[in-house]
Amino acid sequence: MAYSRLELNGKLAVVIGGTSGIGRTIARGLAEAGADVVPTARRRELVDAAAAEVEALGRKSLRLASDVSDHTSLQNVLDASVRAFGKVDILVNSAGFNQRAPTLDFSEQDWNHLLDTNLTGTLRACQVFGRHMIERRYGRIINIASMGSFLALFEVAAYCASKAGVASLTRSLAIEWARHQICVNAIAPGYFRTPLTEKLLAGTARGKEILMRTPMQRYGELEELVGAAIFLASDAASFVTGTTLVVDGGFLASGVNQ
Repeated sequence: MAYSRLELNGKLAVVIGGTSGIGRTIARGLAEAGADVVPTARRRELVDAAAAEVEALGRKSLRLASDVSDHTSLQNVLDASVRAFGKVDILVNSAGFNQRAPTLDFSEQDWNHLLDTNLTGTLRACQVFGRHMIERRYGRIINIASMGSFLALFEVAAYCASKAGVASLTRSLAIEWARHQICVNAIAPGYFRTPLTEKLLAGTARGKEILMRTPMQRYGELEELVGAAIFLASDAASFVTGTTLVVDGGFLASGVNQ
């Protein structure tokens, strides 16, 4: 069989926030593409389940909990991964959350917590794993951005600010680290079908507006993010850096749809 530059055989990926939702789906997808994968997050029982999924695909994994608000816990994941595998090739930053409230009522404490998780947490992970990648002169970093990186979304100002920051941080690190052969990119998902979105969007006015503005007239399935992640993690993307790859069913392109 001919070698494919999209194969991830022999690569080690760490997926932060890799135990649920987008992160878990990407972790599984990278394993299906040939990578060994370490999915990590705060709750150990979810880490165990996500790692077992990776191992069920015939790949290797580790069971390591971490918290993006704690630099030391991220360093521990890097150190354990290097001890077990000798390197980390791919980092996916998927830890984050959203919180909806009118901006006038959004407390500074909640604002700081959300930005610390979504934006500063991404920075912490990039610093910890980026140093290792620079020493090796190889790395692929994939951050998770959002429609909120580009657009205002009603009553989620803190989330949009954090994700605009993630897109900007992605570009900044890309130009700083390109000389070290590190590619730093982001994926911006549109609206995807998850247990949370089913609860918040199904049959609601917000959900109807989203579908009206999505030319494909449906929500995405999480597995539809995997191809973008595999591409950005692979040697096929060796000259791609500083970009945010949008996977949104045409939402950002949407103007008048009929």
